This record gives sequence, structure tokens and C-alpha cells, in this order.
Amino acid sequence: MMPHPLHPKLKELHMSGMLETLDIRVEQARIKQLSPLEFFALMLDDEIGRRHQHRQDVREKEAGFESSKLLSQFDFAAVPTLNRSVVLEMSTCQFISRHENWLIYGPTGVGKSHLAIAIGHEAISRNMNVYASSTHKLLADIYAARADGTYRKRLNRLMNCDLLILDDFGLRPVSQVGADDLYDIIQSRYEKKSIILTSNRAPEEWADVFGDGLLASAALDRLTHHAHVTCITGDSYRQRQRNT
Repeated sequence: MMPHPLHPKLKELHMSGMLETLDIRVEQARIKQLSPLEFFALMLDDEIGRRHQHRQDVREKEAGFESSKLLSQFDFAAVPTLNRSVVLEMSTCQFISRHENWLIYGPTGVGKSHLAIAIGHEAISRNMNVYASSTHKLLADIYAARADGTYRKRLNRLMNCDLLILDDFGLRPVSQVGADDLYDIIQSRYEKKSIILTSNRAPEEWADVFGDGLLASAALDRLTHHAHVTCITGDSYRQRQRNT
């Protein structure tokens, strides 16, 4: 197939994606008798839409979600103790704009990670940068970064993204080095950026994660200040699926 004669020009302008809808828009303009300005506006809308979607795709990839969980897929009926209005308020991402945290705790399988990832997707749809990881993996990656020379770059990313999701906080033991790194992240984001934290452990047990009582007190004081705290109770969704 011969390349479209406009391709070199659009490519030079980094707008070659316009060719995807050009023929459709030309036919649409003919049928509706659009003016040249109206036709041009349509083509620009297409290009803006493509660029927006590309940025979304890049942010989704960089976020590191292990799975794609959307709020529309969350089964609120399965967790009647969860205040739906709170979740919907969080989904507006205004708490991120206010540099607040959302701390979600409860037993395994009640949807904590699903909610965290879903809000991450909502944030990305609002042009925010998100990074998500289990707490254990994140600290392991930081530790490894010390050896390959990417420590400062990785730490800067964790400190500067609009929303950091720390999943499964307290699920595994944390080394003293890990506790120090965790404190540095929390301290650097305090009143500047937001954290969503999920945990199977109750907040009164979180100090044990740090080992050092003074470090734990300083970290949790910052983490819980300006924070929304949500407890989810109920049976494991995965267990219910196995029993049906």
C-alpha cells in the first residue's frame, strides 16, 4: 500500500496518528458539509484524544500495577460494612490534591488492594503519577538499587509521585535498613504527596513493623496525620468464591 501523501508532513510534526481517522473525518466532513475550520477542529480533537490516551497508557505502565482493578468492578454488596460514600469520595482524588493519606486495614481478601489499585487508576485518569507496590517488594527494590547505582533515582521517584500505594504493609518482617527507608519515604512525602496504605494488621500493631520505637512513632505520626482511616471487615472474597 502506498503511503499517504500527508504522512511525511504529519510525521515531521509528530502528528502521524491523525492518519488513523483522516479518511473517516474527510467522509464525515463531506456528508455534513463541514467548513474547513470545523474539519480541522475535529482532526485536532482526534490528535488530543490520542495523545491523552498515550499519556494514560504510559502512566499505567509506570505505575506497576500487578493487576488491573477498577472501581466499577468492586463488589460493594460483598462488604456491607464498607462505607460506599467514603470510597466514592476517595475516587474523586481530591484527597491527593490535598496531600492526604488513605489507610485501609482489615482481614485478607476483603478488597483492600482492589480499592487501592482502583483509586490509582482514577488518579491516573486525572493526569496524576502513581506508583504501586507491595511494601516488602518496594523495600527490596530499594535495597537492590543501592548495589546497581539507581538508589537515588528510585528514591526520588517514590518521593515525588502524586500517589504512592503501599500494599500489604506489615505482612512480612522489615529489616532495620528497610525500616529506615520506609521512614525516609513517609517523612519526605508528609504534607507534600499522598499515600494509600493497605494492611492486614490493625493500626495499633503498625509500630511493630519498624522495630525501633522512636522511628515508629515519628513515621506513624506523619503517616496518620491528615489521613482517612478505613476498616473493612468480613469474609475473604477469594474464600467465598472457593465455597461456591
